Amino acid sequence: MKIKLAESYGFCFGVKRAIKIAENTKNASTIGPLIHNNEEINRLRENFNVKTLHHISEAEGVGKAIIRTHGIPKKDLETLLKSDVQVINATCPYVTKPQEICEKMSTEGYEIVIFGDADHPEVKGVESYAIHGAHVVQSVEELEKVRFKGNKIAVVSQTTRKISEFLEITNFLETRYKEVRVFNTICNATFENQDAARELAKEADVVIVIGGKNSSNTKQLHSICKEYCKDSFLVESEKDLDPSWFVGKTLCGVTAGASTPDWIIEKIVGKISEIKV
Repeated sequence: MKIKLAESYGFCFGVKRAIKIAENTKNASTIGPLIHNNEEINRLRENFNVKTLHHISEAEGVGKAIIRTHGIPKKDLETLLKSDVQVINATCPYVTKPQEICEKMSTEGYEIVIFGDADHPEVKGVESYAIHGAHVVQSVEELEKVRFKGNKIAVVSQTTRKISEFLEITNFLETRYKEVRVFNTICNATFENQDAARELAKEADVVIVIGGKNSSNTKQLHSICKEYCKDSFLVESEKDLDPSWFVGKTLCGVTAGASTPDWIIEKIVGKISEIKV
């Protein structure tokens, strides 16, 4: 069985930046998981004593607090900055952008629509910058239920969503409301990884998507691969691999989410190469 890696996969700019910040800071605590990859979080804890806090209330007495790549709600950030804690902001610049857009456009009287998962930490953070709140939707069906107060609407997207689904949202709004400002805030690395995964899945007869199972961008990659290759599987470590997936297969495609480090990818590819098919 041949193993083929996607043309584009793995760590994005924002994650590389956050990991470097954490490694250089040491003996710090992150507000929420720094990235959505448990294996890498464990490595940072074991090698650099970077711990994970789940709420800012746990930051009392902490010397250094690193803001996760997904960002945190505006009020939480303001509270931390007023405390005695040294705050190091590792929020991805691609996430900071929709935060700034929401704040600016809501100040100018626009109602805010965020295309994304309301429970995702990135979206919670972005929503907190909309002065009068925001409408968070994941589909046109959800959008149809929203009752807008006026005709001025600004739209942003969670950075890891599918562009095709974002276009469905914007097209729906543009044909129904007088003034719609569209800001495509999907990350470039997301575009590249998704396009590469799509092309790989078209030719492979089994695809392994490597990444955190709570990672939005990894789940999107898995969803795309499933569209073109039904035998597509999401794994976090080599322990998740099932030899039966590869029986009778001739080409195994491998891709990875933006929070997946090379050392995990290499470990899993090595394990796949050992499986007898």
